Amino acid sequence: MKTLNIKWQRLITDGQTCERCGSTEEELEKAISDLRKSLSPMQIDVVLEKSEISFDEFEKNPLSSNQIFIDEKPLEEWVGGIIGQSQGCGPCGDSECRTVCVDGQNYETIPSDLIMKAGFLAASRLFSSQTK
Repeated sequence: MKTLNIKWQRLITDGQTCERCGSTEEELEKAISDLRKSLSPMQIDVVLEKSEISFDEFEKNPLSSNQIFIDEKPLEEWVGGIIGQSQGCGPCGDSECRTVCVDGQNYETIPSDLIMKAGFLAASRLFSSQTK
């Protein structure tokens, strides 16, 4: 069985995250569930790792929060997107936080369909290498 590794990192301060990351987590959980159902018949397992970054790490690089990697490659690379930034909230303080822009649409919360699209693109490479 092949494994599709998905890693999500976000700022956690005093056990809390911002609304943007909280909403992305809900979308990510939905996408992981759907990816597992879809990829299981192809013998591809989906593994999610959630990683916390500290406020010190966040201050050095605010765009590292709410970042998703699929097989070690940033989500935006899989879907032809670019990273941007917009005003943060809550634990983020006054920092500009990560956004993802795909096809002219800017996302503060990363939607499940975008996560799934990236996951399927990554899985297709796993599947094709499995059949060689």
